[in-house]
Amino acid sequence: MLFLIEQWESVRDFIAAGGDVLYVVAAALFLMWAFMIERFWYLASVFPKLRDEIVSNWDAREDTTSWYAHRIRDTWISQASDGLGTRMLLIKTLVAMCPLIGLLGTVTGMIGVFETMATQGTSNPRLMAAGISMATIPTMAGMVAALSGVFFSSRLEAKVKIAREKLVDALPHH
Repeated sequence: MLFLIEQWESVRDFIAAGGDVLYVVAAALFLMWAFMIERFWYLASVFPKLRDEIVSNWDAREDTTSWYAHRIRDTWISQASDGLGTRMLLIKTLVAMCPLIGLLGTVTGMIGVFETMATQGTSNPRLMAAGISMATIPTMAGMVAALSGVFFSSRLEAKVKIAREKLVDALPHH
């Protein structure tokens, strides 16, 4: 329990040093990871059942060679692909937004530095250092959030592509 309290205090100190923009970075990071975990779960548990159902429906059809049958096949593949691609654009957008949110923190921190310089002058480096810290920490946090998202979203995208290709291959096109 003491370990958790110490960790929470260090996170609180980090946010205090980086400013309120870190809450926005944390919210974007949380959403990004929630969507990615949901997509990995969908690929691992929901989509295989859907794929098996589509394949069994296709195999149960007497007519798999007519133009009409091919339109049904294409429709099923399209619907399954839509399910696979759900939230992928949102995940990519959140990945791209994280560094931009961090840059917003940089701008607000530098505004604080300039305000300090305007009111206190340049003779007090400690006051300016706090503003510079507030300017650099959100940038770092946004970049770290984006890096974690880039790696796992690209893995997720590759898994989506493979799952779609396996579905297409499982439905023979005569």
